[in-house]
Amino acid sequence: MFPSVLIVDDEPSILQSLGGLLSDEGFEIITASNGYEALKIVEAESPDIVLLDVWMPGIDGIETLKEIKAASPHIPVVIITGHGTIETAVNATKIGAFDFIEKPLSIDKVIVAINNALNFRRLEEENRYLKKKALKKSSIDGNSKAVQELKRQIEAAAPSDAWILITGENGVGKEMVARTIHILSHRGEQHFVDVHCASIREQNLDSELFGHEKGAFPGAATKSIGKIELANRGTLFLDEVSEMSQKTQAKLVRALQGQKFQRLGSSREVSVDVRVIASTHKNLEEEVKKERFRKDLYFLLNVIPIEVPPLRQRRDDIPVLAEIFLKQHARQNSTGEKRLSREAVDLLCGYEWPGNVRELKNLMERLTIMIDKETIEVSDLPRPYNKAKAASPVLPAADLFATGDLEKAKTRFEEEFIKFHLSLNDGNLEKTASAIGVDKNHLKKKLKKIKA
Repeated sequence: MFPSVLIVDDEPSILQSLGGLLSDEGFEIITASNGYEALKIVEAESPDIVLLDVWMPGIDGIETLKEIKAASPHIPVVIITGHGTIETAVNATKIGAFDFIEKPLSIDKVIVAINNALNFRRLEEENRYLKKKALKKSSIDGNSKAVQELKRQIEAAAPSDAWILITGENGVGKEMVARTIHILSHRGEQHFVDVHCASIREQNLDSELFGHEKGAFPGAATKSIGKIELANRGTLFLDEVSEMSQKTQAKLVRALQGQKFQRLGSSREVSVDVRVIASTHKNLEEEVKKERFRKDLYFLLNVIPIEVPPLRQRRDDIPVLAEIFLKQHARQNSTGEKRLSREAVDLLCGYEWPGNVRELKNLMERLTIMIDKETIEVSDLPRPYNKAKAASPVLPAADLFATGDLEKAKTRFEEEFIKFHLSLNDGNLEKTASAIGVDKNHLKKKLKKIKA
């Protein structure tokens, strides 16, 4: 399909000549002789781009531009006029005009303006698609009252630039909430930079946050841009902010309050514009009272508090989440889709879920890999979800030594070793992999072999 161009001008000669030239270039042409007619066409046919004259009888081009942008903000509008002034151009640009061309019209300039506007529109559509895709990936699934209230708070807080403190137990999805807020904000197309405060060694945290110049300290072979600077015009997410030392907290307060800081080894100030979202599983008010967290940093971050409910307070969402995770893991592990029986769902809904959503996701991954049938029954659920199920017995050494073939004995020991540690870690693949010193993907492959 050829791009459609709506030409709006009260001069028939312009409509005829410009329309003919653009038609020869492969564009589909629609014409209107005044603003009223143009608005009806925009509503009925939604052209790809509008070429709009300023001086027309009735409603002029500027008023028509306002109406088009109010009704169809994604349609680019190029202003054409024979009486152009800087004031008119500035006014049109503020309202939303993509470009401004003066008469007499050069067909080359018009075609360049049209192609630029159409390319810009395609980029906008791609960005909207990617934003929608990212939002779906980071969405908070569930329909319980607790989640509906959480979604309401997110939608209310996201459009502002206010700083946010997200609290909640480990595994509830605090980072997902932060990403959703970022995507819904006006900063959504800029960087979301996360700092996992608990996983960075204190001596490296300053460099991670503020960056450093070459030679700032032993081992600083090149200049490095810090996380705060990388988040400029975007969002800085401080995950588990309570794990920072008091010394780093003090530096962070000074940097964030003034939105200025110096890289390590530099005397030059770097200015930034960042929105800060922080998270913690601890009670920061108690941490402040015990003088483990700075009061000024707490008040700086806690402009809008959002608490993410634990899974046991949103049990109605467990069947929904379990189904989503089973489908996700089936795609990731190239297995057939599985479902939980009604009895298995009821049993899981009665569990307390100390590891919250993360624990449920890990369990669904384990079941996807280990259960070789379409429907997962109660008998397939491991301990502690199925308390009636006996704990995995430890293989007696005599049985292992009775195996005549060395390779078979090694394989059998490996299987029992993995099963034992899976049981110790409540089926959590990530914890089990870490405990036995292997990569998670390697453990998945081993489990598939055990299942086979």
